[in-house]
Amino acid sequence: QVQLVESGGGLVQAGGSLRLSCAASGRTFGTYRMGWFRQAPGKEREFVATINWSGGRTYYADFVKGRFTISRDNAKNTVFLQMNTLKPEDTAVYYCAATTNVVAGTRKDQYNFWGQGTQVTVSS
Repeated sequence: QVQLVESGGGLVQAGGSLRLSCAASGRTFGTYRMGWFRQAPGKEREFVATINWSGGRTYYADFVKGRFTISRDNAKNTVFLQMNTLKPEDTAVYYCAATTNVVAGTRKDQYNFWGQGTQVTVSS
């Protein structure tokens, strides 16, 4: 069992940056694959990025490649999402997720645990 708490959301102008953090409880954080998803009003929750247990492998949705970076610090039980060059269409609630499935990827049903989400609003 792991509990996830996101932070770092807020209001930013287009072109700006935000860094989201997700703090995890539990002593086995380093064994989980972690992911970030987002959900805009009236839309399905969608995949943003994922990182394997060691941080050595990452994968991104096409619409964030080159702008967002996922990373993790297993010593601090934390995963990050650095978001640069933000666009108004990035406005959404961003969710952190964890899974014990080592082959999990972009599907939200592959993730066992979810945080409560943090709002990101990008103004034009």
